Amino acid sequence: MKAIRPVIFFIAVFGAAPMLWGEVFTFRADRMSGGRATGREITILTGNAEVRSDNLLLMADHIEIHGNDNRFIDCIGNVRGVEEAKEIFFQTDRLRYDRTLKIARLEGNSTMEDRQNELVARAHFIEYDEDQEIAIFQISVRLFKDNLVCRADYAVYRRNERTLALSGFPVVYKNDDEFRAERIRVDLDTDDVIMEGDVRGTLRN
Repeated sequence: MKAIRPVIFFIAVFGAAPMLWGEVFTFRADRMSGGRATGREITILTGNAEVRSDNLLLMADHIEIHGNDNRFIDCIGNVRGVEEAKEIFFQTDRLRYDRTLKIARLEGNSTMEDRQNELVARAHFIEYDEDQEIAIFQISVRLFKDNLVCRADYAVYRRNERTLALSGFPVVYKNDDEFRAERIRVDLDTDDVIMEGDVRGTLRN
């Protein structure tokens, strides 16, 4: 007979801070531990851990929830997540989410996919501001959209404006063409490439 996996499920509604009033915050896991001592509040979830806060769902092998009003969520190991309303999906080695500032920081081998805008990004560090809809990518950055492939050490994605700003030895491949410069800006609506500083390129007919 197949063993039944123990699951812990908890629901809480927070009203201590005005910005969290009425928010439903849920989590589940195979095991839970922690304490609520003043100044050291922490909840530790291990094994098939999941946390849902607003439209954000986080999953990992190990999740820690801590800080005043459970402000911080730290995820470690096989981390996956989705910001459901905007169809933004991500995978990473390690993640910290600040529920007050609505900022997620991904570290390690990280991938972010914006399915509404058909953009896929990979980097070793990603910071996503949920309210401003701005993502910052650092170290070995790779971005893919339709016939565009972008590489850089640093990139800023402004989701509302649908633009990419690349720096740190940026390169953009558009079909068979290649563009290099000190700074490159890409309009994701038109696929236009705007370059500044030591501009070079290769056009293939």
